[in-house]
Amino acid sequence: MKKIIAILAFLLMTILFVNKVDALENSVKMVPAFSSESQVQDRIWVGTFQLVWNDFMDEVIKGPIKFKSSAMTDDAIQLNKQEFKKSMLSEDSYYTAWGPTNVELKEKIEKALWDKFQEKSAVLDQIDWKDPFNAYLFYAMLKKDFNFHVRFENLGDDTFSGSENKIPYFGLDKKSPAYLYNGVEVLFYNNPFDYAVVLKSDNDQVILYRTNDNKTFSKMYSDLAKKAKRYKGNKKFVAGDRLKVPYMSINQQTGFSDLCQKQIDGTDLYIDKTIQTVEFNMTRRGVKLKSEAVIDADFMSLPVENKERGRNFYFNNKFVLFMKETNKNVPYFAVRVKDMDLFKYTGKVD
Repeated sequence: MKKIIAILAFLLMTILFVNKVDALENSVKMVPAFSSESQVQDRIWVGTFQLVWNDFMDEVIKGPIKFKSSAMTDDAIQLNKQEFKKSMLSEDSYYTAWGPTNVELKEKIEKALWDKFQEKSAVLDQIDWKDPFNAYLFYAMLKKDFNFHVRFENLGDDTFSGSENKIPYFGLDKKSPAYLYNGVEVLFYNNPFDYAVVLKSDNDQVILYRTNDNKTFSKMYSDLAKKAKRYKGNKKFVAGDRLKVPYMSINQQTGFSDLCQKQIDGTDLYIDKTIQTVEFNMTRRGVKLKSEAVIDADFMSLPVENKERGRNFYFNNKFVLFMKETNKNVPYFAVRVKDMDLFKYTGKVD
């Protein structure tokens, strides 16, 4: 009898583990910091949450945020490093605000968003502005809307990484006119499984890195930069080279529960709520990106091979996408893609 119970318990644990793995394999996770660790293959990072964390650190805590009587989470440790700052963005692409959590602050943010971006917030109404324990609210919006230097060619629908579902692609094939080559810069081509290119625009870059690595975004970006620096091959897109990039869409909201309901050391504050959103569309014309982030802090009340020609730059298998301003050193957006069904483009392909 004991043996049967042990076998059943083992089978139950196996089923739970498999279900957990399946859940991880079929979801997209937003991570708060550029160096956040995650087991999830498909994941997103955008710099807006780091901006609100920075303001909380710099303006109120006056130093690193530490949790009282609670172990520091890895995400909090990475956020305290402030790897991403406002200086890594042009002023016309972001807006931040912070202050006491009251209706006056909400109205100030709403007016500023409309004046600067002609946008309305999707997150401010999720805050309880009349909570008697309200302390501070930290807010950020990042908005990017740019065209590539060239309008790439539609390449039709094809599969991604062996999936049966077909998705639309854009890029350059053997029939594409040579003037379109100016829209692409080759960073490196080491072999058919390890290469990277830049899709160029006036002030921003979309960097596409073909790799099977599942490291943090910061480590993958560092690897990419080192490989680009070492590469001695042709960095121009030339006749015989081909480019294939999936149309992409993301529309997601998340919160970071491991940062909430913990008293901040040396204060009577705790983080009650965190929100981050991402709306992203990439087509053959260019990119649209909008992201919001909020930290709602409350007062404590209860405990709480041929490298020169013929290279195929096909992003139809696992890849990482980074976006950065041309004259900056750190990206403001990153995506790792394993399952393209999770990023399937929802707009019109024309």
